[in-house]
Amino acid sequence: MSYDEQFADRVRAALADRDAVAEKKMFGGLCFMVNGHMCCGLTATDFMVRVGPDAYDDALSQPHARPMDFTGRPLVGMVYVAPAGTRTSAALAKWVKRGVQFASNLPPKTKARKKKRAVPPRLQRRLRG
Repeated sequence: MSYDEQFADRVRAALADRDAVAEKKMFGGLCFMVNGHMCCGLTATDFMVRVGPDAYDDALSQPHARPMDFTGRPLVGMVYVAPAGTRTSAALAKWVKRGVQFASNLPPKTKARKKKRAVPPRLQRRLRG
């Protein structure tokens, strides 16, 4: 496991009063979803929070926050928070709340229907015999 399970338990506790919370392994760590949308997650070294583009600059101005840049360029609307920024339960709760606020304002996701893949004409001829 590439994330701290004790820290994951702290995040679970911060999300305990929320409905529609799920966990999903992503980004080589663990993500927490609200209504099907990622709100926050854990990596081996940092806590990531999805704050959205409108709250991005404000989030970056907070101590211990930096752009989430695991792809090589910053993902606008996502920040990493260093462990020092989530040391206390109150500090962690503030960051979780930022992520929940953004995810809660997105429309609930619906299950995507699987599309039937069209068979290319040349394969249709082969299948017919």
